[in-house]
Amino acid sequence: MSASDILIEVKNLKKYFPIQKGVFKKVVGHVKAVDGVSFSIRQGETLGLVGESGCGKTTVGRMIMGAYRPTGGEIWFQTPDGGPRLNLAEMTPAQMRPIRPHIQMIFQDPFASLNPRMTVREILAEPLIVNKVAKGAALEGRVRELIELVGLKVQYLTRYPHAFSGGQRQRICVARAMALYPRLLVADEPTSALDVSVQAQIVNLALEIQNKMGLAYLFISHDLGLVRHFSQKIVLMYVGKVVEYAPAANLFGKPRHPYTEALMSNVPSVRSDFVSHKIILKGETADPINPPPGCAFHPRCVYAQDVCSREEPLLREIGPDHVVACHFSEALDLNGCDALGCAI
Repeated sequence: MSASDILIEVKNLKKYFPIQKGVFKKVVGHVKAVDGVSFSIRQGETLGLVGESGCGKTTVGRMIMGAYRPTGGEIWFQTPDGGPRLNLAEMTPAQMRPIRPHIQMIFQDPFASLNPRMTVREILAEPLIVNKVAKGAALEGRVRELIELVGLKVQYLTRYPHAFSGGQRQRICVARAMALYPRLLVADEPTSALDVSVQAQIVNLALEIQNKMGLAYLFISHDLGLVRHFSQKIVLMYVGKVVEYAPAANLFGKPRHPYTEALMSNVPSVRSDFVSHKIILKGETADPINPPPGCAFHPRCVYAQDVCSREEPLLREIGPDHVVACHFSEALDLNGCDALGCAI
């Protein structure tokens, strides 16, 4: 992959939150929410960022959006029309302002992310007015275009958010995110607050918009089954670190990290003849304040050996675009999705 093909490239990204105690707020430690994450996304591509709650995946999305300033690392974004690549990690809020229209976000809770005192027309028009994109008849036309893009009626523009179902509210959030023709959409658990049937509608809507407009997605989720349906590449995180990064077909066909295999084994199947082979992880997720020595996953890993508790495994490439952090990734014969009975 050449540098010109990449829309956004994250290099060794870190975010440490200080732990303060006492009257003088002395720093006594850090929560290592993100600790050395790297990946890249091409224009028109979807990358799924997966992991258990607390692994740091949402923090990655917020650093890309500029809501959090990274402790370390780089976020290189390719500006439109062959412009220069910019390191978003070093930019001030004022410098980020021209970039924000190109990177938008869909939040987890659609009701909390919509202003209850604004009508749908006002919600969709606000980013266009603030960024001086349209006014008058052009503004009204763009608002109507947005509401129809997400499959809602123009008559809904006069209503307030409380008048809609969860799925309809999330469609309004998608429409708002598309108002400025973004190049990258960060979707943070966009379906987790919705019913299963509505989840499918939102995912299909996102795919339809991607095909029409060619935008890229960073799709953050804890649901591997959903990510498989939506993503070309997948990054798995555990306690702030990447444990496996691969094309979706390779990952689901032949995982190379025990954590990936365990998550995959718990993906439900729509097949009536499948035999479940669930792997129940023992213990709790490692503490990002004081992670265990060596491999952070070793206390829960059924394949762990002595070296796992002494030495931290480094990310290394074991195949084309397939990167794993495990001492025994080549030696282990892990089961893929079909073998585990989780075929979707």
